[in-house]
Amino acid sequence: MLRIGIVVYRGFQVLNLAVTTVFEIANSSTASPRYEVTLLSEHGGPVQTSGGFAVETQPFDDTAYDTVLVVGDNELIDATEGMVAFLQRTSRTTRRIGATCTGAFNLAQAGLLDGRRATTHWLFAPRLRQTYPAVKVDEDRIFIVDGPVWTSAGMTACIDLALALVEKDVGVEIARAVAKKLVMYHRRAGGQSQFSALLELEPRSDRIQSALAFAKQNLAAELSVEQLAEAAHLSPRQFSRAFRAETGQSPAKAVEHLRLEAARLMLESGLHPIEIVARDTGFGDRERMRRAFLRAFGQPPQMIRRASRGEAVA
Repeated sequence: MLRIGIVVYRGFQVLNLAVTTVFEIANSSTASPRYEVTLLSEHGGPVQTSGGFAVETQPFDDTAYDTVLVVGDNELIDATEGMVAFLQRTSRTTRRIGATCTGAFNLAQAGLLDGRRATTHWLFAPRLRQTYPAVKVDEDRIFIVDGPVWTSAGMTACIDLALALVEKDVGVEIARAVAKKLVMYHRRAGGQSQFSALLELEPRSDRIQSALAFAKQNLAAELSVEQLAEAAHLSPRQFSRAFRAETGQSPAKAVEHLRLEAARLMLESGLHPIEIVARDTGFGDRERMRRAFLRAFGQPPQMIRRASRGEAVA
């Protein structure tokens, strides 16, 4: 039996508790239960969630856990001295320690992310990078595993992290079965920024969603209306009409939006030359990408990169 300790605190984002459902369903999908899940808090007892209701918890003690996860919140609540001490102490005895969403800030506060790669909610990633420069922040990942430390992106990405833990513990088939029962992908492709870009388009039908997912996964390709229509199983004319009706944009404009988001994140990482960014995100050449950046952001790619470097130095 693997003991999972989930660290909560007053005001934590209640959606993080979705990880418990992953372990619950994994238990029902194996011959015998594999997980024992305990909610932990500094003093134990009822802890109020962001939703206004309370959950019952056990106090921090010397119980040995296989895995400890600290959850995130909506306001970047600082960890108390007691929580920091518990995270530091338990990191020396657990097989794995991790965080969901902005819980990464709590791990960073405890010094557990120094020198490691980590992710968090895309909205707060720049602050994590600025506040804790020793952390190698990658905001465009659904989850990251660096040795024994696991971190996930924002909100529903906690489920992706929990599924990955289950896959590591009991195998890919069980993880896939759990995902199927949850009516979600076993492994989501792409980064959280691209999912946020898709959410802004708000497609209603499965066909248009499929076309956008195809585009997101193939940004370096031409992505003509004919290709997208084929992915949606519609004629080009039907597709163009339905796409605009559902998103308020033309297919070309939506694809450019996805490319801009992907290119911006690659530039901000500072890991790729501008020519490579333009090629890998489908702009083809730096001049075409420059014009798109000027239309969207009012700045060329070089300025976006310099600004991100300046923020990191600050």
